[in-house]
Amino acid sequence: MSAPTTPGPTTPGPTTPGPIAAPTPYATLLAFTRYVDRTGPAKAGFVGGLRKQRASRSGFNPHGQFVKALKTDIAFHTGGTHLTRIADEVKPRWQPLYTALVPGALAYLESLGDPRGVDLVRTRDALAMLGDLPVKINPHFGVRYADGHAEAVRLYFDEAPPSDETVLATLHLMRQHMDHVLPHAEPVLVDIRRGATHHFPDSVRPEQVAQWLAGEAAAFRAIWSTAA
Repeated sequence: MSAPTTPGPTTPGPTTPGPIAAPTPYATLLAFTRYVDRTGPAKAGFVGGLRKQRASRSGFNPHGQFVKALKTDIAFHTGGTHLTRIADEVKPRWQPLYTALVPGALAYLESLGDPRGVDLVRTRDALAMLGDLPVKINPHFGVRYADGHAEAVRLYFDEAPPSDETVLATLHLMRQHMDHVLPHAEPVLVDIRRGATHHFPDSVRPEQVAQWLAGEAAAFRAIWSTAA
C-alpha cells in the first residue's frame, strides 16, 4: 500500500475587493470659509470638489516658503530681509505669485512697529465641531508685542479682498478656540496682498455668527453626503 500523500497548500481564489469607504465630512478653516462665501449652486460644486480631493488625497500648498520667510523675519527681527529675496529663491513657476505677495507682506511687517518689539509665538491647531462637521482651526503663527498682548494670525492670500462673511467666519471660529490655539490672544485675519489686518467687529454679536455658521455647516454636510 502506498503511503498517503499530504495535500499541498491551496491557492486562495480571487477575492472581490470591498467597497471603498466614502470620505467623511471634514473641512479646514480655509475650505469652510471659502464655502460660506459662495452662494447657490456654487456651494454644491465647491463641496463636491473638496470631497473628490479628499478621496484622492490630493492637494498642494504653494505658500509654504513664503510663510516661512515671513515668520523668519518676525522671529529674528530682520524687518523683511528674508521676504525681499524669497521670490528669487523659489521655483520659476511660483515667482509671479511670490512677487505679488511680498509688497503687502512688507507693509504688514511695518504695521507691527519696531521689529525688536514683536516676537513670533507658536500657535496650536484646534478642532471645531459645528454640529457634526469637524473644522480644523489652523492659524499660521502668533505674535506677541512688547506690552504683552498677543495675536493669533491667519493669512489670506486670494487675489480678491476677503468678504465680510470670510472675515466673520474666520475670526469667530478662531476666537471660539483661542484657549487652545493661543490663550489670551486676539484672532486677526491678515489680507497679505494688501497688508491689511482685520479684527472681529465690535458691532457684531457672536451668537448671531454662531447661529449662521451652524446652518452653513449643516448644509455643508448635506451636500457632502449627496455629492457624487
